[in-house]
Amino acid sequence: MIDLARVTRPLIAPSILSADFSALGRDVAAVERGGADLIHVDVMDGHFVPNITIGPLVARSLHRVAARPLDVHLMISEPDRYIDAFVQSGAAMVSVHVEAAVHLQRCLERIRTLGAKAGVVLNPSTPASALADVLDDLDFVLVMSVNPGFAGQRFIPHSLPKLQRVRDALAAAPVPIPIEIDGGIDATNAADVVRAGADILVAGQAIFGTADPEAATASLRAAALAGRPAASPV
Repeated sequence: MIDLARVTRPLIAPSILSADFSALGRDVAAVERGGADLIHVDVMDGHFVPNITIGPLVARSLHRVAARPLDVHLMISEPDRYIDAFVQSGAAMVSVHVEAAVHLQRCLERIRTLGAKAGVVLNPSTPASALADVLDDLDFVLVMSVNPGFAGQRFIPHSLPKLQRVRDALAAAPVPIPIEIDGGIDATNAADVVRAGADILVAGQAIFGTADPEAATASLRAAALAGRPAASPV
């Protein structure tokens, strides 16, 4: 299990939403060779977002072939009904949207009870203040830098100042809580989002939309590392 409270460098989480679904095992192996820390799994139900992707059975198959933890992002209505199935299928991290979980605290508590890390997702128009009442129940926060539902969208610029607002909102948490960002992330903005406060970078098209996902993963990591402040000379 990954220790999110001790993240000291940007983590890279390639999103299989942009992978070749006829060869997921091959694509996952490629990004792992490139240094991926997590495998991001976007679950969509055609209701909460206007797209349909995968369910627990595919997650279970991925878990069998992936050497990295599965980071499952539930873009679905009534996530409470499916948490058990996804954790049992191998999810190490599960994130739910504020708007989708009627009883958000109970939902997060259930994820943790099952042994996975619990995350809250903030859509582009969802304020950082939505986190205030669940700080004790969080392991990570996922900031959407596009409106969820489809791969290949352009990064929303106001996501950068929002990252800082989220970081400020998390300052009152009892333990460090990392921030994940998802949407339009590539080598041109990776350093900027890390400087603004992101700890985990999700990228789909920028990795799987290239001829060499392994090299693209390594390049994204290098770009993200450039956003970390240089160590002070001794």
